[in-house]
Amino acid sequence: MVSPVTVVKSEGPKLVPFFKATCVYFVLWLPTSSPSWYSALIKCLPIFCLWVFLLAHGISFLGAHSSARKILAGLIFSALGDAFLIWQEQGYFSHGLLMFAITHILYSSAFGMKPINSRAGLVIGVISGLSYTLLYPYLSGPFTYLVAVYIALIGFMGWRAIAGVQLANDLWTWTKLSACLGAVLFMVSDLTIAVNKFCFPVPHSRAIIMATYYAAQMLIALSAVERQDADASWKRA
Repeated sequence: MVSPVTVVKSEGPKLVPFFKATCVYFVLWLPTSSPSWYSALIKCLPIFCLWVFLLAHGISFLGAHSSARKILAGLIFSALGDAFLIWQEQGYFSHGLLMFAITHILYSSAFGMKPINSRAGLVIGVISGLSYTLLYPYLSGPFTYLVAVYIALIGFMGWRAIAGVQLANDLWTWTKLSACLGAVLFMVSDLTIAVNKFCFPVPHSRAIIMATYYAAQMLIALSAVERQDADASWKRA
């Protein structure tokens, strides 16, 4: 298992553009009431930087590891989703929902189906059910089932990410832990979006949503690095 110190030294410099782009987003803090291509660019810029982060590991790396390619594809659909959500009040919220649904399918596939960890699946299933129960009274029209499908997809993604971390059996790596934390933060971000949009205003919702979202995407992108170690351990399990 690669030590976290080694990870910081080797991967930290490649993430500097991402941190800078994230700072630019929070410093500019462009109003959401006046969507534009410029605000879309600023919002998507940190995700673009994560594309570059993965591409910086080389085309041969991406070619050799399908999970890394799937995470890169997920980041591409995430950027599309971010752009659509800039114009959500103009009727593009469902378009953004679709892009992120595809993202979660890609991430789930990247994380794989081994180990199963049914206990983690049960916990995530309960949390997903409770989340939908909270939202259901406030949903109407197509969102009644669209939100249900989306919760199922992000819940499945979270399960597959969390399942890889088996601390008791010492069957984990920093890549698996990174994927796990990233998935949990993604779920927190999207639940905050849903509650704020459909139920009631959440104080400082935008800051919470974007901080957890950018952190989630960074951690998931980071989990793709040396994913071959994780793939090998799953095959041995």
